[in-house]
Amino acid sequence: MKRAVLALAVLMLISCGSNPKTINGTWQAALANTDGSVAYTFLTSLTQGTGSAVSVSNFGFNSPASCFTSSLGETAVFSVSGNSNGYQTGSFQMTITTAFPEGVNNVLTLNGTRNSDGGISGNWTVTGLTRCPGNGTFTMHVLIPVDPPAH
Repeated sequence: MKRAVLALAVLMLISCGSNPKTINGTWQAALANTDGSVAYTFLTSLTQGTGSAVSVSNFGFNSPASCFTSSLGETAVFSVSGNSNGYQTGSFQMTITTAFPEGVNNVLTLNGTRNSDGGISGNWTVTGLTRCPGNGTFTMHVLIPVDPPAH
């Protein structure tokens, strides 16, 4: 009887601690140019919605971004494909778009993967005005995770 109770208690502890960490939280991103120099850095809050939709809020560049001075629109998608080391993993895409009145907008696109260390990494590109194109690699790390409590 004691063994059965002990086994049940262990199973309950394992199941309560096995909720993988979601993408929810405040994130810092660092985007590097192909030569390794810093292109952009920003902070934002991400919240997983229904399916792969991600709500983006509180977005802001850490330093002036001359190609992104007008109103911005941000969208993101996170497609969970598994769990590793306690984190949900999968593909991640994010788009930041200007709203210039002249019709040509700058679009920053991040395409990456959430890794088993909880970070997100991949490639970025900027398209739009001829003075603004660029590309390189990026990393994102959560500063303040917001996960539902374990059971």
